[in-house]
Amino acid sequence: MADQRTYGFIGLGQMGGPMAANIAKAGLPLHVFDAAGTKDRAPEGAIVESSLAAVLAKADTVFLSLPDGPICTAVAKEIVQVNDRKTSVVVDLSTIGLVAAQEIDGILKGAKITYLDAPVSGGRRGAIAGTIAIMVGGPKEVYDDHLAVFQSFAKNPFHVGEAPGQGQVVKMLNNFLSATALAASTEAVLFGLSQGLEMKAILDVVNVSTGMNTATLEKLPNRIMTGTYDAGFTNKLLAKDVRLFFENSKRAGTPNAIGDLVTRIFEGAEKAMPGSDISRAYDFIRDGGEKKV
Repeated sequence: MADQRTYGFIGLGQMGGPMAANIAKAGLPLHVFDAAGTKDRAPEGAIVESSLAAVLAKADTVFLSLPDGPICTAVAKEIVQVNDRKTSVVVDLSTIGLVAAQEIDGILKGAKITYLDAPVSGGRRGAIAGTIAIMVGGPKEVYDDHLAVFQSFAKNPFHVGEAPGQGQVVKMLNNFLSATALAASTEAVLFGLSQGLEMKAILDVVNVSTGMNTATLEKLPNRIMTGTYDAGFTNKLLAKDVRLFFENSKRAGTPNAIGDLVTRIFEGAEKAMPGSDISRAYDFIRDGGEKKV
């Protein structure tokens, strides 16, 4: 049962920290470790461990929230080398792409560890509020057995398929759609502004019409019109996610001409404004950066 299980969490960064905090707030036993410094990042109520191995020795299920596929793969290889290991399930909350997820599944399966690839969507704000979506690929019975802990930090948990990597597929296509909406909505609004319209007037119409999307509903009115530029997700991360979509769709042989262009737009925005918020892509496109990618 979920209320008898002990959990571990590896990676307490921008997304991992608040997700771990919500698990701990739910009163679930949680052991945490972060190579960048656990004590400074550990949420209240969590048990601080000195190493990955210490977490594995005490946790039945371990969550990973790490920057990319190579790091997740390296951690998976480290996990299987630990002999004093209680862990039988690893839930990977990172966005790493299909190939990396399949590779990690193979690594862990050899050590009799069940792998769930479970990327999340909703940004840091959603992670703090516990309103993120989680899309899980892996055995349905294992997903069902972990539903209570998923609901402690994600308002919208979904089991999307039995195969490892299917969660990654849904996350990649979702973030591609989100990025495309932001780029296309920026172009549309800039055209309207060039004809003397006000942004609010444009958005008022679009948001009750067929052009409505997450950029017109949230990013443009609340982050760009206000000048706060605080969507809570960086161009660097979105460029990585869209690049994953482009590379994986290319490997699958599906159409990706738009994926190529959107990837270059957000990579260009990150290069022009390192570390910038995704809402700054509006400035990048407005100022002609899009023409140079």
